[in-house]
Amino acid sequence: MHWLLTFLLFLAAADPAAVLESTYSRRDFELTADPNSELWATAPHVTADRSYLGQLIPGAPTGIRSRWSDRYLYLLFICPYDELNLKPDPNPAAETPELWKWDVAEAFIGSDFEHIARYKELQVSPQSEWVDLEIDRDNPKTQAGMAWNSGYMVKGRIDAQHKVWYGEMRIPFGAIDGRPPQEGRELRIGLFRIAGAGQKKAFYAWRPPLGTSFHVPQAFGLLRLR
Repeated sequence: MHWLLTFLLFLAAADPAAVLESTYSRRDFELTADPNSELWATAPHVTADRSYLGQLIPGAPTGIRSRWSDRYLYLLFICPYDELNLKPDPNPAAETPELWKWDVAEAFIGSDFEHIARYKELQVSPQSEWVDLEIDRDNPKTQAGMAWNSGYMVKGRIDAQHKVWYGEMRIPFGAIDGRPPQEGRELRIGLFRIAGAGQKKAFYAWRPPLGTSFHVPQAFGLLRLR
């Protein structure tokens, strides 16, 4: 496993497209899910425009931006759509099991480079629904799953006029890394989106897992604090 991980990290370092840079913010900010805000407009970004198997998905890609502060990691998903598949009875006040059945954006984040099967899964929907899970692919029977609580906050917003929805996350750093954040630190990250329903359902990936599951940690890229 060590040689494989070393090889994967070498590939990520050699490929700028495998890195999402996150820029520092001196202050924390309220969640607005507004990409044109002062804090988000100039943030670095990557795009998710490929399917599970690496095939290009027609239409506008999903954009993902990131910022960080001394306390939090922020992620913003920008999700153009044709039709939304929304849960009919949303309850943003409580965790929503099986949120993947509807439109959702997902971030898989891991800080353990020795055990890459351990990571956190965090989701946000257009209606501000959420679910967070602790994953251990090597020990699924003992993983915390939905019993784990990150303490993160989310904001979903639908711009029906322009047919784009936005999903924002504010994740406490202590929930995803035991070390305090600092410039140059790297985390492992997978960025995904599920859109639509039925035959039109699409599974977007920034780094395609090349299989019919997002849970392939070997395919994750890097998040780099700068």
